[in-house]
Amino acid sequence: MNGRLVAGRYELATVLGQGGMGQVWTAYDRRLDRRVAVKLLRPDKVAGGENVAELRQRFDRECRVTAQVDHPGLVTVHDAGTDGDELYLVMQHVEGQDLAGHLAQHDPYPWPWAVAVAAQLCAALSAVHAVPIVHRDLKPSNVMVRPDGTVVVLDLGVASVMDTDTTRLTHTGTPIGSPAYMAPEQAMGGAVGPRTDLYALGVVLHELLSGNVPFHGSTALGVLHRHLYEAPVALRRLRPEVPEALESLVLRLLGKDPQDRPADAQRVYGELASLLPATGTAQRVSGPMDPTRPFLRPHAPWPDRPGADSGSEAAQVPAMPSTPPAGPDIAAAVDEVRRLLDAGRITQAVDILGGVLPAAAAKHGEHSPILRMLRKQYAATLMEDGQYRRAFPELRRLADEFASQSGPGDRQVLQFRYEAAQCLEQLGEAGAALGEYRTLLPYFEQYAATDPVLPLEIRRRIGNLLLSVGDRATAREVLGRLLYDADRVHGPHHPFCAELRRTLAWLGQVRA
Repeated sequence: MNGRLVAGRYELATVLGQGGMGQVWTAYDRRLDRRVAVKLLRPDKVAGGENVAELRQRFDRECRVTAQVDHPGLVTVHDAGTDGDELYLVMQHVEGQDLAGHLAQHDPYPWPWAVAVAAQLCAALSAVHAVPIVHRDLKPSNVMVRPDGTVVVLDLGVASVMDTDTTRLTHTGTPIGSPAYMAPEQAMGGAVGPRTDLYALGVVLHELLSGNVPFHGSTALGVLHRHLYEAPVALRRLRPEVPEALESLVLRLLGKDPQDRPADAQRVYGELASLLPATGTAQRVSGPMDPTRPFLRPHAPWPDRPGADSGSEAAQVPAMPSTPPAGPDIAAAVDEVRRLLDAGRITQAVDILGGVLPAAAAKHGEHSPILRMLRKQYAATLMEDGQYRRAFPELRRLADEFASQSGPGDRQVLQFRYEAAQCLEQLGEAGAALGEYRTLLPYFEQYAATDPVLPLEIRRRIGNLLLSVGDRATAREVLGRLLYDADRVHGPHHPFCAELRRTLAWLGQVRA
């Protein structure tokens, strides 16, 4: 395959890595004459021959969302698409060495290096979670250490494509991801959130400090069982020189219940910052690829190079303009949005809708049918674009406005609230999403005669959220009853039912 031209532009050179689902290549971008990295994925391998078209759509969406995240600790996405039977993702080519190899060359890893790596990862995760995106597969082989000591996170969004909302387990009955770094809620097929990535960060920190992951075994099932039921060994028993504060942080990151972990990556960064070298400390770089260098000498040029990247904190996403251009043509803007949506240019459609809303409110009034139509389109487009943080208040506002006219049980009101609950779930607010789904379920069950599918889907989400908050006994009960009802609605061979059986079988194996 060496020399193959992908999308008529990217010439493959050498294989960087490969697995059962695809390969990563160094390549040359003929148009811009630069080196890039190309990841090739086989949809039929990922989806097991099923739902390939759906997976392609998810891949396009995840690439759009991840391409919007701009942070020096994240690999830049240049391009994505389909070439023959494969999906391709074109990324920045990062010089350096992956963190797994770096650790192997510097064992034992100096604890200040571990702190510096974790702090840089927290800065990147903070930017990622603000979107929100959950990486789902953070591990040393997905982190690069550059020659200037900065670290770069790879494969953002790819694990989300592999681990779809409707298929959290593979066809062999094992979770998607890397078992050694997998949080309990992810291992059980529950809903994942930012704290899922923080658990993986805790595993990485433990490995950097001790030389081994906290839980290992001869089988994936054995490893995941330990994640669920065993406590990690305290680091100071293995390396007494590790500060107590760092040991305590790692133990909290490895909490079995997501609620027992730190609240977010920014707070973890704050705890790590107190252990970092002082900014500007006059110390000689202790070796190649020293990850403390961005903190010791921020923005300092690398010797014999014109400049170097820095491990800066999470970049803030610029706010959208609060007012639209003067006198926008609302009708023309609506037509343009339709054209953009038909062309798949969703992010641009979001920007136009957000810009035209104030003008529409001023011209037609806050409660006019035209403004309400635009708000509905805006919320739906934000959801399609994965901008759940911005979609949530819009959906709640629409639900309140419609409820004031039609009552809380109106079908449109319930739909807005259901989509708002999905936003909460995507934002990692598992408890709030669980409460909202439970409140909505009796209302949707009233419509089961005309729409029996949606109540089943809400019950599935409830079961997954119960798994994510650690209530496995209730989750088994909920999913068991759901399987009985789903068999009657869909038939026993429907993918929905087959997936429930795999989940319940997996729960039984882990429990045993």
